[in-house]
Amino acid sequence: MAKQKRYSAQLKFQVVLESVQRKRPDAEIARAYGVHPITLAKWKKHFLENGSEVFGGKEEMKRAQQHQARLERMVGQKEVEIALLRNFLGSDGDDSGNG
Repeated sequence: MAKQKRYSAQLKFQVVLESVQRKRPDAEIARAYGVHPITLAKWKKHFLENGSEVFGGKEEMKRAQQHQARLERMVGQKEVEIALLRNFLGSDGDDSGNG
């Protein structure tokens, strides 16, 4: 089986943009860039379905950072709970189970 080619995001964008502008047929564009027409069709579909994410990047990043901070707080709370339980059970902090 042939090794799958890797294309840069910049090349994909350039090829899809040219396809969307419809100055020439997709088959011709694909041939010019050495890309299979089905590959171009997949890139184009992905771009058209997800293109709006480009404009919402900052908002999405802020949500991801807030989610990460919330998870980090939860981990901290769990660490405190574990320490309290170990103290209550008289464990010396030995994780081997022999403690």
